Amino acid sequence: MAHFITFLLVLSLSLTFSLLPETASAQLRQNYYAKTCPNVESIVRNAVTQKFRQTFVTVPATIRLFFHDSGDGFDTVIKAKQAVDAVPSCRNKVSCADILAMATRDVIALSGGPSYTVELGRLDGLSSTAASVNGKLPHPDFNLNQLNSMFAAHGLTQTDMIALSAAHTVGFSHCSKFSNRIYNFNRQSAVDPTLNRAYATQLQQMCPKNVDPRIAINMDPNTPRAFDNVYYKNLQQGKGLFTSDQVLFADKRSRPVVNAWAANSNTFNSAFITAITKLGRVGVKTGRNGNIRRNCDAFN
Repeated sequence: MAHFITFLLVLSLSLTFSLLPETASAQLRQNYYAKTCPNVESIVRNAVTQKFRQTFVTVPATIRLFFHDSGDGFDTVIKAKQAVDAVPSCRNKVSCADILAMATRDVIALSGGPSYTVELGRLDGLSSTAASVNGKLPHPDFNLNQLNSMFAAHGLTQTDMIALSAAHTVGFSHCSKFSNRIYNFNRQSAVDPTLNRAYATQLQQMCPKNVDPRIAINMDPNTPRAFDNVYYKNLQQGKGLFTSDQVLFADKRSRPVVNAWAANSNTFNSAFITAITKLGRVGVKTGRNGNIRRNCDAFN
């Protein structure tokens, strides 16, 4: 997964858990706020739904924040935090990291994906530096070995990685993230031969060589506003936007899983729930390693 380097990277990574080193073994549980803020999940869901109705960007942005970073997703967390803290008994009782985990589940469900139970009990980070991020986010040009290595370092399997890659079924990317695949792939071929030819031509039309760097296109050319298994069907057709997407089908080691999930959405949904639950346990902060932020966009 990758390609989501946008805004507030350092700050947002400090409050989430992402693919960064684990700082503590957390005792997460589903009913963590049962006594302190029993209605927290419905409060967050209502706030997220309101934001979703304002702009669909809420969906990919929030998912990307859970994985890596995103400005609009950060705004969703801030609004949900304000809604939670508006309830006197909940004020300063629920972490921004937990709100993000719940909001991610909610936007996935709102866009047609599976709903699932979220484990809670995270604390927010006390500090963060750019150096702590460098080299810990996957790159759009990664091959299967590189993807597997990065995810395995955090207890995530190849199957988990393939499932989490489906986050690219919603959202958009700037042309610069994949321009090498359509203009300057290698000495033998200007266009990546694993790209569907018609799709490559379409990408060239949407992203000419001197394109405005602010231009962005849908990552899923078929159902960009639905969280679904069409992502895998696209890979079968050579329509993975990034090298790190298409390699999941191009490499014979991962192709069987892509084929299975392209054919069965229920199987994919089950695997995705397993993977995102495991991702939510990575790098969780507890005890002295964290606190509950009064404001999600600032350290206490």
